[in-house]
Amino acid sequence: MGGTSSEREVSLQSGRNVAEALASLGKYDVVPVVLDADSLDTMPKDVDAAYITLHGGWGENGGVQLALDRLGIPYTGPGAAASQIAMDKVKTKMVLEMNGVPTAAWGLANPDTEKSPLPLPVVVKPPCDGSSVGISKVSRPEEWKQALANAFKAIGAEGGNASSQTVLVEEYIPGREFTVGVIDGEALPVLEIVAPNGWYGYNEKYNSDETRYPFLEDEALAKKMQDIALSAYRAVGCRGVTRVDFRASPLGRCYVLELNTSPGFTSHSLVPKAGMKTGLSFAGVCDRILAGAKHD
Repeated sequence: MGGTSSEREVSLQSGRNVAEALASLGKYDVVPVVLDADSLDTMPKDVDAAYITLHGGWGENGGVQLALDRLGIPYTGPGAAASQIAMDKVKTKMVLEMNGVPTAAWGLANPDTEKSPLPLPVVVKPPCDGSSVGISKVSRPEEWKQALANAFKAIGAEGGNASSQTVLVEEYIPGREFTVGVIDGEALPVLEIVAPNGWYGYNEKYNSDETRYPFLEDEALAKKMQDIALSAYRAVGCRGVTRVDFRASPLGRCYVLELNTSPGFTSHSLVPKAGMKTGLSFAGVCDRILAGAKHD
């Protein structure tokens, strides 16, 4: 847990929750490992498996996965190659499109791009950040420059060279937002994200008690989304636990926004909530994920 990304604080919350949950089962000797660098130097050498609750950066771009592969230590979540694709929203878009998985129309922008490459409204995103850091919705032309600045600022905060990067510009899909957790190739119950004012940003994700997460009761729409989530999971080459985020239009068309290969385990997080809907406890969800730990 921990790490060097902008999502460090969220990762620490997830890590503490998972460590406590696994310890409560009485069958694991749990050693919390807080990383302050992109390195496993502080990890004990005799561990049987690693439960990854690093979010963003080295924890999700294939870095820690590759390091664990080299040590021959099984770990939770997808392998290095799938993690690298899922962490890069542009690569994810390309892979989804190649495999016929529906995703919103998109384009790219650099710091000098004067207007959106797509008709407004659009969403501007850093290509490799998570937790809604640096993401903005642009409804009017005068909002474009600030949205671009927010996205490139987030890239800079991650240690990237913002001037040589591009950001993702995505068609804004009006409608509803959903998420589907997948564990070991099984889609979990579908959760809807009902955020205040219809925008699910960082504050709404982690700090707001107004955001609601009802389970989707429309069985046909839920089945459709679960099937698409599994298609996206397979297309990217995932294993273990992954969360697939969606927008659904008023006509019921479902679009994959992104895949999260190290989903949160905080009090507001959605994969444990969906896992518990299947009858497991929070600790039981963690246990099931750990049981699927593998290395390449």
